[in-house]
Amino acid sequence: MAPSHRPPSPALASVLLALLLSGAAGAAEIVGGREAQPHSRPYMASLQMRRDLGSHFCGGTLVHPSFVLTAAHCLQDIPPRLVNVVLGAHNVRAREPSQQHFSVAQVFQNSYDAENKLNDVLLIQLNRPANLSASVATVQLPQQDQPVPHGTQCLAMGWGRVGTLDPPAQVLQELNVTVVTFLCRPHNVCTFVPRRSAGICFGDSGGPLICDGVIQGVDSFVIRECATRQFPDFFARVALYVDWIRSILRRVGAEGRP
Repeated sequence: MAPSHRPPSPALASVLLALLLSGAAGAAEIVGGREAQPHSRPYMASLQMRRDLGSHFCGGTLVHPSFVLTAAHCLQDIPPRLVNVVLGAHNVRAREPSQQHFSVAQVFQNSYDAENKLNDVLLIQLNRPANLSASVATVQLPQQDQPVPHGTQCLAMGWGRVGTLDPPAQVLQELNVTVVTFLCRPHNVCTFVPRRSAGICFGDSGGPLICDGVIQGVDSFVIRECATRQFPDFFARVALYVDWIRSILRRVGAEGRP
């Protein structure tokens, strides 16, 4: 009989994860995925450096015509005035007719802890509301504290490298992933791709984890390398921040907008 393999206790898992966090790296590039159908994910945003076409560095998600949700670490070292937010893109290196470009009016953090990679969420207020269309649309938020059970099937997506040493992809990539609880934390939703090397990767965080049409995660980090088949990928758990997001919308008078 083969030896049994029990998952570690929650306490032991917390210790293991604390040790591994020193090797964590920002993520959201897709390894082992596929090209998305053009403009089939109309809530997807690309964060780029202003005046530098195709300089995509992070993803984001349109949660309101005037607000994009991304990862807090994306703008940790980049002044918001230098950021261009692009909606309606499929190829981030082209000027597509569907694209809408915005500057950043304000940013809102929620006690981001860079050392422990907690609360890795950031709301970007655009300088004007987006024009909603077939190519640009908002995504549905979860309920506050809504759980995402182990085994839930979701979709991760992003622009960037399709392998650790490969060049960034020009067109949006997407990947089917499964929610897992191994080594995960209450502040995160974690995903894994069984039976093959696939997952999110270095340098292009902030994109969404979509489960049943709802944004349940924001790409946050991976452990050590991309698609190791040893560790899950980590997303900030959006359901913890829904009340905070809505409070920001009320504060700026945007709650009543469509």
